[in-house]
Amino acid sequence: MKRTETFEGTRGPIVVHVWEDASPRRIVLLAHGYGEHSGRYGHVADALVERGAAVWSPDHLGHGLSGGDRAVIVDFDEAVGDLHHAASMARGAHPGLPVVLIGHSMGGLIATRYAQLHREDLVGLVLSGPLIGRHEFAEVLLGLPELPEIALDPGTLSRDPAVGEAYAADPLVHHGPFKRPMLAAMRAAFAAVDAGPGLGDLPTLYVHGSEDTLVPIEATRPAIEHLRGSNFTERVYEGAKHEVFNEINRQEVLDLVGDFVDRVTAGD
Repeated sequence: MKRTETFEGTRGPIVVHVWEDASPRRIVLLAHGYGEHSGRYGHVADALVERGAAVWSPDHLGHGLSGGDRAVIVDFDEAVGDLHHAASMARGAHPGLPVVLIGHSMGGLIATRYAQLHREDLVGLVLSGPLIGRHEFAEVLLGLPELPEIALDPGTLSRDPAVGEAYAADPLVHHGPFKRPMLAAMRAAFAAVDAGPGLGDLPTLYVHGSEDTLVPIEATRPAIEHLRGSNFTERVYEGAKHEVFNEINRQEVLDLVGDFVDRVTAGD
């Protein structure tokens, strides 16, 4: 069953998408990527609910149904704070259940900072094409006198053309260019991740498409090597683009993530 809940976040109202059935056995937090919204993850949530999860996923500030300037987060630790509040709501609804966090792209940046700041809250972490590492685009764009009017190419998301078509037609997706406050916040968050602790013994699953041109795997690699802990699993999908949850082999990815979530919550 799907519903939404709303709370007052650090800089405006935050809408949380909730998918759950009666008597869930685990909580999964899901952090979506830049310019999109949690509603695009219904198939991911449904697959996890079938396995006994309650899935809670806030639209970040400036995204989807939440408040704020479109596609603008001015401080990623504030976004982590909003996600932490959503997690508290989920734990209040389901006391005692273990929590796994999934973050895709920019949501992977938020999820990484969450794990660095709130490690004790989590029994597992999934990073999908996470926007962490040595990505120079923010620095380059911030150095320009005017930002180019360039929007994301939907063809970079998946080998399935229907994914790009749906993205282009989605009115809740931000189809405009980057904005300076967002770029500055991303640059600061990259540095914060690099300066922060590794993941230690936190069970972590890292998945990435080999043909991801939006978040190139080679640019992400330095942060992954910094974060990699003692319980770290990596899977690179050959030929896959940026959104592995929406790729032509999406069921394989969902099965891998579902098995990981089941495993890390089995003892709780």
